[in-house]
Amino acid sequence: MRLFGLIGYPLGHSFSKKYFTEKFENESLDCRFENFPIEHIELLPEIIKQHPTLEGLCVTIPYKEKVLPFLDELSPEVAAINACNSIKITNKKLSGNNTDAIGFEKSLVEQLTPYHTDALILGTGGAAKAVAFVLKKLGIAYNIVSRTAQPNVITYASLNDDVIKKTLLIVNASPAGTYPNSDTYPQIPYNVITDKHFLFDLVYNPPKTIFLQKGEAKGAAIQNGFDMLVNQAEASWEIWNSL
Repeated sequence: MRLFGLIGYPLGHSFSKKYFTEKFENESLDCRFENFPIEHIELLPEIIKQHPTLEGLCVTIPYKEKVLPFLDELSPEVAAINACNSIKITNKKLSGNNTDAIGFEKSLVEQLTPYHTDALILGTGGAAKAVAFVLKKLGIAYNIVSRTAQPNVITYASLNDDVIKKTLLIVNASPAGTYPNSDTYPQIPYNVITDKHFLFDLVYNPPKTIFLQKGEAKGAAIQNGFDMLVNQAEASWEIWNSL
């Protein structure tokens, strides 16, 4: 039986395990998917050693960036984004890929319009870097937003009405709103959101976060992270099965 898995901490009710377990059952594949909740990324080599048949791993919070020193090869996307969410294991060699970018782009373009020329990326983690990579590829100007001042990053305090009015694409790449903290949401001026805005939330649980609810109430187009996750999972599956 082929073995695949997920590393992160904590994992809780992970999308990857549920998705791949159902996929393997539905397609009658002789495979299984296991969660590996490791408290420190330094435990990764031990996971590989203990499971010599392991062929592929998904990588989630907080290790998308911390995993890089443990990889033997980086895809061009990983090298550019500086974050990895998918690992192919061949003869104990770990090859890093970033299918977050693939999944986000496929999901984003479905509702993107020509006037979505400027964007805000809420968050600074590995997922935010994948979002920035895609926006740059699509020619969409963006600013990254954080709670604390950093180089090349603006703060939530600077997001006044004028900024929101002229920035029609807003992507939440932070954990805000994720179950069980479903009552949290990014602090932006929702009062000036319009029907020309597009609010994209990488969070998929709950399906409609407060961030998305507030956007929808103002007539904005909204999209959660479910389709993105499906797209990135299938992209990982293709990579794991490639020669």
